[in-house]
Amino acid sequence: MKSRLTAAGVVVLAAWALPYGLGGYTVHVVNIALIYALLAIGMGLAMGVSGQINLAQVAFFGVGAYTVAILTTHYGHGFWTSALLAVLATVVTGLLVGIPALRMQSHYLGIVTLGLALGFINWITNADLTGGADGISGIPVPTLPGVDLSSEYLYYYLEAVVFGLALLFGLFVVHTSLGRRLRAMRDDALAAGAMGAEIPLLRMTAFLLASLYGGLAGVLYAGLIRYVAPETFSIGNMFILLAMVIIGGRRSLVGCVVGAVGLTLVREWLSDFSTYAQLGYGVVVVLMVVFAPTGLAGVPARLRALATRRRGERTARAELRPFTPYPAAEQPAAAREGVLLSVAGVTKQFRGLRALDEVTLAVDSGEIRGIVGPNGSGKTTLFNVISGFYRATAGAVSFAGADTTTARPYTLSLAGLARTFQNLRLFGQLTVAENILVALDRSRTRSLWQYALWQPGVLARERRLRARADEVLARYGLTDFAEADPSSLPYGIQRRIEIARAMAARPRLLLLDEPAAGLNGEEVRQLIGIVRSIRDSGTTVVLIEHNMGLVMSLCEKVTVLSSGKVIAEGTPREVVSAPEVIEAYLGDSDLADLAPDGPDAERPDRAKEATS
Repeated sequence: MKSRLTAAGVVVLAAWALPYGLGGYTVHVVNIALIYALLAIGMGLAMGVSGQINLAQVAFFGVGAYTVAILTTHYGHGFWTSALLAVLATVVTGLLVGIPALRMQSHYLGIVTLGLALGFINWITNADLTGGADGISGIPVPTLPGVDLSSEYLYYYLEAVVFGLALLFGLFVVHTSLGRRLRAMRDDALAAGAMGAEIPLLRMTAFLLASLYGGLAGVLYAGLIRYVAPETFSIGNMFILLAMVIIGGRRSLVGCVVGAVGLTLVREWLSDFSTYAQLGYGVVVVLMVVFAPTGLAGVPARLRALATRRRGERTARAELRPFTPYPAAEQPAAAREGVLLSVAGVTKQFRGLRALDEVTLAVDSGEIRGIVGPNGSGKTTLFNVISGFYRATAGAVSFAGADTTTARPYTLSLAGLARTFQNLRLFGQLTVAENILVALDRSRTRSLWQYALWQPGVLARERRLRARADEVLARYGLTDFAEADPSSLPYGIQRRIEIARAMAARPRLLLLDEPAAGLNGEEVRQLIGIVRSIRDSGTTVVLIEHNMGLVMSLCEKVTVLSSGKVIAEGTPREVVSAPEVIEAYLGDSDLADLAPDGPDAERPDRAKEATS
């Protein structure tokens, strides 16, 4: 920490002394570079941090600049009043541009935002209000008491202060709860929703942040140049900005700044060879995407990883410690009575395929319920309907006494429902500790006002969350892996992380989708102990599993699905002896030794896998 503060102090002093060694034109270029750096930070927050393809950043830039120009020259408002209104107008524009993100993602969102940017450029080129192709001149010089901002040397310090505060705010966002949820959404929006992240509002937040930085850049540009014209906000400049972000590293705000400043200076040096320079930018971007997708900011980490592999160092040096059982008396017995989850006549139709056909079941509080059946029988589809990923075609689902048939995943998560996934869905670009922190964070997106008005409250909540995350990591024996990349860890540990993440917020209902898949015998025995402790602590468990030894020894009641229908339900002993189960699920296998009191009751590693 001390070294970081020292480095930051050196950077601040260097930035403060910079103009003293530069000529007038060079200072102008530096001022332009800072404006593009602001734009790059906003674009990095939307694209790199949040995963929202935003090709309208240049339009936000233009809205800010043109609003200042119109209000000062056409309506006679002061510069700073116009600047405030310009930023507000840009934020509103950003929210409107972000609306398509609620419906589409990937390249489709990029096409839409690019179309909106083209529409803006067409409007400013042809509208009388904007001066058409000639633009607007005569923008007044910003005024500050005792400071002549007509001097680009002094204007540099205004820009430097705004840029410094904007960068600090961006880093503050990225390294606290909002930034984690945005990064989780980028890595896996479905899993983030299951952890309680309000995905629609987070997508809008990404565009709000991008537009805020675009508006600030537009205001500073109008005050610096005091003239705006359509060519400044062209699609060509949009792609130059995109190149800055990609080359610098879209997932690092500092990388975005380095890319913006560096490419601005390179453009100036190559101004006499603009045609060849444009081709060169394209080639460099392609090479970066192919060989260094994390940009310049990711090169040090890649080099460290390469050096680590060559030295033979492994994360396996860390130790997976034993699970610490939950205290059994944390929840009173009265809270475990009654039906917690009810599925009534649920049907799910996918065009010509009926994945679920009038499925009905009721899960009591405090039980461990098994859902079994052949591959393709509808088990995971049932989980997806219960947890809000699919909407039932017919029927109803209720959780904790409330109708949740149409509830969204984040609503159900906040209400106390958690789940794991058949295929691991850990957040690959977050550390193990950050995965846990995402699930622990129960704050709502509407509390974002604290980021602007009450940062100490955000920091206090962050400290509380990290303390709780340490407790979760210790309970599940994951402390040694807290700062590790989940994808670098053995599969069995990743399964443990996913369960720890699901249980971080202590849900009332836990859905486990094939938790024993890929585990060896010892890991399955550990899993049984974990699940029993989870149930004993007051969390009801419903699990899908093909490992029949585990199901028979762990579950108190089993529901069997086949072709989307419930064909049997009862205790493990009743289910294994049902003829329809033997016929539809396990063929002519002998199930007697899998009953709870059979010879393999304590040997769940003797799995009898289901066949489709």
